[in-house]
Amino acid sequence: MSYSVGQVAGFAGVTVRTLHHYDEIGLLVPGGRSSAGHRRYDDADLDRLQQILFYRELGFPLEEVATLLDDPKADPRAQLRRQHELLTARIERLQQMAAAVEHAMEARRMGINLTPEEKFEVFGDKDPEAHAEEAERRWGGTDTYAESQRRAATYTKDDWKRMQAEVASWGERYDALMAAGESPAGEAATAMAEEHRLHITKWFYECTYEIHQGLAEMYVSDERFKEFYDSMRPGLAEHLREAITANAARHTS
Repeated sequence: MSYSVGQVAGFAGVTVRTLHHYDEIGLLVPGGRSSAGHRRYDDADLDRLQQILFYRELGFPLEEVATLLDDPKADPRAQLRRQHELLTARIERLQQMAAAVEHAMEARRMGINLTPEEKFEVFGDKDPEAHAEEAERRWGGTDTYAESQRRAATYTKDDWKRMQAEVASWGERYDALMAAGESPAGEAATAMAEEHRLHITKWFYECTYEIHQGLAEMYVSDERFKEFYDSMRPGLAEHLREAITANAARHTS
């Protein structure tokens, strides 16, 4: 039984052009011809094609495939061992690439368009994406969330560093304010609360006094936010909440 080049191409999932090429280079010469001179492949040809495709799938170049199939001195096991090593190395590289792409996708979803190295340089061991899913769950459908994402996606490493420097400066000054015994409702504390609100407006979204008060409650009720502010000075989260409340009252009454 013999088959046409079109039939074999359909069986094997290759193109007719590929079979023609294999014939031209002597890799797979069909066992017969029709009366009109067309290529005809027998069962032995199909077996050889299956072997060719197996080696090609493993990444062997055509020259090596020909050697493996035709050179009686060739050691298929040695070739396969070598190819296995190459494939293992390729898999490791692909896994690393996949992890990097995954990381980049998550970063872009959170609007943080930095490389892992840049993020470590800016944020250290504090993962800025640690609460990504929760933030999206809480505020994902809001205009403020969308605006925050849009802005953050445009920031460079230097932008994030400037932002971090502003936060650090603010924290140091608020620490000093508390050390001096300033009341949360006093001029100094409410001025710091207003600076805090304007910082959010500058970098993320329009932070109204109403939104700011909602954030202030979260700074106390959510342990993670409380830990962040209290790391600047114990009790700062509570003090800031009262200052934000007093500041909002001054500007909205």
